Amino acid sequence: MKNTHQYSFVADIIADPYGFTYDEIGRVLPEQDARSIYALLYKNINGKVRDMQIKDIVKDFEANKYIFELSDHKYIESVCIKRRTGTTVCVSTQVGCPVRCAFCESGKYGLIRNLGVSEIVRQVIYPNERINRIAFMGIGEPLLNYDALIKAIHILRDRNGLDFPTDGIAVSTAGVIKGLRRIREEHIKIQLVLSLHATTQEVRDYLMSGMRNNDIKETVKAALSYSQRHNRKLVIAYMPFADINDRHSDIKRLIEWLKDENVMVNLIEYNQTTNRALKPTDKARLRRIQASLENGGIETMIRSSRGRNIKAACGQLAAKYNKIGDP
Repeated sequence: MKNTHQYSFVADIIADPYGFTYDEIGRVLPEQDARSIYALLYKNINGKVRDMQIKDIVKDFEANKYIFELSDHKYIESVCIKRRTGTTVCVSTQVGCPVRCAFCESGKYGLIRNLGVSEIVRQVIYPNERINRIAFMGIGEPLLNYDALIKAIHILRDRNGLDFPTDGIAVSTAGVIKGLRRIREEHIKIQLVLSLHATTQEVRDYLMSGMRNNDIKETVKAALSYSQRHNRKLVIAYMPFADINDRHSDIKRLIEWLKDENVMVNLIEYNQTTNRALKPTDKARLRRIQASLENGGIETMIRSSRGRNIKAACGQLAAKYNKIGDP
């Protein structure tokens, strides 16, 4: 029975090696074979048969957007963002998204399915770019595909493969409390980014309807607990909208929650989507919000997304080919 199980596991590895850690492969294959497989996968990637194809690459001077066709003919998008310090790859974790943020195209068709570990890893491997940062900020909510996310991170970090530094990996979450509590206990010190975008439950439910079951104060508390446990700065992503979440009372609450904590607030400028009802805070008001937060003792940056010209900026990834009911 043991041999049968072992042979089955070997067959699974051969069929989809990107979905397994080095340790898993090493348990059923000789060490030399395991090392050879990992070297082939992560150090010489050209010419292999792929059941996950790059359907198209949309290029811009700021970013390159990759549209991947998966083995079941579903689609995801990921983006390589060019910066002076290198290239950041923005990775998807789900086909579609259940959070359905009002300011984001990714959840337009809801959640279609989770990505497998291999499908996550290959978004980093396949682009022929000099990647020095990985951001799980593409389509989907990473903490709702928790096990695959964590396993993918371990694979990407493995010194027998890419040996990617943990300091170069960021995970952005809409604030799944259960997932925040789980990742706090992991032995991986990634950069955590909390997409907050509101200071009251009512406004957050409006902007991020899929997070209704996650209390806003408990969400902030759980994210801060990760920062304290791992001694890493928590990044708060906040996208101000005119007369919705940019009032004086909102800024006051942010200061109350975050003062004296190891945090940085990124004020994100809205990238236009098909939702025309939302109006971004004007730039003068945005600068006043930044000044108020900084006067309250909170490090704050105004962030402009790259890739708007090719619909590759924050909130614009959609994988428009996907429709519920497709084969």
